[in-house]
Amino acid sequence: MRQLIDPEYLSFPFRITNGGAETCRRREHIRQLIEQVLFTNPNERVFRPEFGAGVRRIVFEGNRESLWELVRQRLTSSLSEVLQGEVDPSSLQVEASNEGSDDTLHIHIAYRLATINRQEEHLFKLEGGALG
Repeated sequence: MRQLIDPEYLSFPFRITNGGAETCRRREHIRQLIEQVLFTNPNERVFRPEFGAGVRRIVFEGNRESLWELVRQRLTSSLSEVLQGEVDPSSLQVEASNEGSDDTLHIHIAYRLATINRQEEHLFKLEGGALG
């Protein structure tokens, strides 16, 4: 029964250990998928040019409310597609901001796992040098 609720997935990045390919459980797998979307630039993947949000480039943009709304929409769209079947799409929440006066982009992602109805949250902080 555990295999149906919490199956094993290949870890990302792919690694071979003494026991074979490294694996992870659903919770960590979803976090790894989110990281792939965040840090992959659009057009970086050959057969999936629409994949990725490219947040590293956004770190150096000006601190404007319109930018954070664009980032939120782009991430929500990308994550909805990638997490389809794993996450309840109506529960996906994405917030992006530059909290305070530091040069750090804060991305907060919350969702509910579809199969076990468990709420998860992740906070990603990306440091930059030109937010202001």
